[in-house]
Amino acid sequence: MLQVCLNGARSRDECPHLPVTPAELATAARQAVDAGAVDVHLHPKDRHGQDTLDGSAVAAAVSAVRAAVPGVPVGVTTGAWATTDPRARAAQVRAWTVLPDHASVNWHEDGAVDVAAALLDRGVGVEAGVWSGTPAARRFLVWPEAHRVLRVLAEITETTPQDAVRAAAGLLDALAPAAAPILLHGEDAAAWPLLRLAATRGLDTRIGLEDALLLPDGSPAPDNAALVRAARDVYAAAGSRRPHGPADPSR
Repeated sequence: MLQVCLNGARSRDECPHLPVTPAELATAARQAVDAGAVDVHLHPKDRHGQDTLDGSAVAAAVSAVRAAVPGVPVGVTTGAWATTDPRARAAQVRAWTVLPDHASVNWHEDGAVDVAAALLDRGVGVEAGVWSGTPAARRFLVWPEAHRVLRVLAEITETTPQDAVRAAAGLLDALAPAAAPILLHGEDAAAWPLLRLAATRGLDTRIGLEDALLLPDGSPAPDNAALVRAARDVYAAAGSRRPHGPADPSR
């Protein structure tokens, strides 16, 4: 499964062509899906371009993207940087009027269990975000509802390729008991080495302007679609099973 992560917590200062508005996210999602992505992850933004879990912003972003890519799962973040108070974060999830198909929950953050419970109660799939260098793996694996998550995001925070690949091996070993599929990814300089590792291991992965602003050759990525096409080329070169979605007949 190849997911596109359209924007992340980045700003236009980092990436002038970052999709921010619902209309921009919809266009970017359509192009990325046409390029081969089968799942979408996005960060709804407020009018200042900051991440938000406000219901109106979530509804606008999810509705626009869903209309642009009908039938493709659409997910959002629940990162604590958007709403620092964990009780308020869970309350926002419970107040959403338009529900995404899934949402990521960072397991090292305070209140992760409450946010995940709010999502599950509302029928929203949980992507359990397990960051390297944190106690997240242990916390997640002892959670009694761990078997109910949609997938586990093995999120490598080390950004130098050698350190990231080493950290990924350790985190994947730690997550071996997990019942859910694993999606492995990195960021910045480690994004492509870890995507290659995911390809060789036959794991799900993701790519997009949230994780990488450069293509594998070091040139600036013009958009999310270019990153998705490059990711599919990496899978083909690795000789791995191509990333696919539910519509794939081999699924």
